[in-house]
Amino acid sequence: MTIRVMIADDQMLVRQGFTVLLNAEPDIEVVGQAVNGLEAVDRAAELAPDVVLMDIRMPVLGGIEATRRLTRAADGTVKVLVLTTFDLDEYVYEALRAGASGFLLKDASAEELAQAVRVVAAGDALLAPNITKRLIAEFSRMTGTPRAPLKDRVGSLTERETEVLSLIAQGLSNGEIAEGLVLAEQTVKTHVGRILMKLGLRDRTQAAVFAYETGLVRPAGY
Repeated sequence: MTIRVMIADDQMLVRQGFTVLLNAEPDIEVVGQAVNGLEAVDRAAELAPDVVLMDIRMPVLGGIEATRRLTRAADGTVKVLVLTTFDLDEYVYEALRAGASGFLLKDASAEELAQAVRVVAAGDALLAPNITKRLIAEFSRMTGTPRAPLKDRVGSLTERETEVLSLIAQGLSNGEIAEGLVLAEQTVKTHVGRILMKLGLRDRTQAAVFAYETGLVRPAGY
C-alpha cells in the first residue's frame, strides 16, 4: 500500500528536496505541496493524504493552527508530522498538543525521513522516542499543576492500562512494553487501543502528552 504524503513548507527548496527523497521510495508518493498552513488545510481536504509534513512557521496560517484544523476535520485519518529546525522548540510541543503525531528535524537524512513517514502513517509508535519524550517532559513543566478534567479521565483506565500508558509516555514500543510486562505483543496492542478509545486520543503521541499533563508520568527531577 502506497503512503500518500503532502508537504507544507514556505521554503521551495525544502518542498522540492523532500519530494525528491520521498518519491524515490517504492511505498511513498508525494501527492501535493502547500506554501502555507491555510493552503495545507484546503489541499489536504482535496487530496486526502495519509501524512502531512507540516512546517511550524509559515505565513497566512501557522503550522500549529493548521495541524489543529487538519486533525479535527479529518477525525484522525490524516497524520501530521511536524518539521522543525530545533528539537527543543516550544512550538513543537504546542503542535503535539494540537494533534501532530510526531516531529522531524529538517536536516534529517533520506532514510530518517522515509522511516518517519512510515511510522507516523502506521500510528504504532512514537517518532524518535528519546527526543520526543525529552521535548514533552521539558515543556510539560510549564503546565504546572495537572489539570483536573484530564486527571479524572485516568480513572477510567484499568490498573494494567494505566501501567501501559505510563510506559508509552516513556517512549517504549509495543515490543518493549510486552517484554517488560511479560505479555504478548498483541495483548499490548489491545491495551493501547483501549487506552486511546477510553481517553478519546488519536495516537500514541497524544497518549504521551496526556500522561505528562495529568501527572501520571513526571519529568525527571520533578
